[in-house]
Amino acid sequence: MIILFGLAGSGKGTQGKALSEIFGWRWVSNGEVIRQSKKFDEIINRGELIPDEEVIRMMNDHIRKTELEGYDMILDGYPRDLEQAEYVVEHMAGKIDGAILLEVPKEELYERLALRGRDDDKDRASIERRFEIFEQNINSILSLFAEHNIPVVKVDGVGSIEEVTERLKKVVKELNPNAIEQEKDVNGGEIEKSYGE
Repeated sequence: MIILFGLAGSGKGTQGKALSEIFGWRWVSNGEVIRQSKKFDEIINRGELIPDEEVIRMMNDHIRKTELEGYDMILDGYPRDLEQAEYVVEHMAGKIDGAILLEVPKEELYERLALRGRDDDKDRASIERRFEIFEQNINSILSLFAEHNIPVVKVDGVGSIEEVTERLKKVVKELNPNAIEQEKDVNGGEIEKSYGE
């Protein structure tokens, strides 16, 4: 299990999907799980976070289902705060190969989010609030991971999607030496070629 962190617009979704295709894993996205539930739309549009107990319950269900199906996974954007991280460390520490933090300058993130066009990306104040919340939480999460010897690698998220994917692919192989690239299906679908969450 690899955990992928990054601010909104850093490319976590695009890269998480790409890596899951490359290694034959599953992409389990906190943002996608929450958005699909629909009941939290108002909270999301205000740039606020969903209650921890709800996030933990939903993500735990998805992680368990993925494990029962026999897949390794890229966890995208979870845990998002210290309470969630403490739960993850307590219940899953032995399964985590490591975490990757995608780093992209904020001005580029604003441009990417404007192009993405999702409802929760239209209000700059809401975006800034999401950035602020992320930054408040990530240091605590990374400190907790360090205490439990979970490696964290920072990766430059600037460049073409393919360039960033190559950087990430190398790091995944370092964190999980058992990760094997899958044969490409010549008739398979294209991975999304735009920056996601």
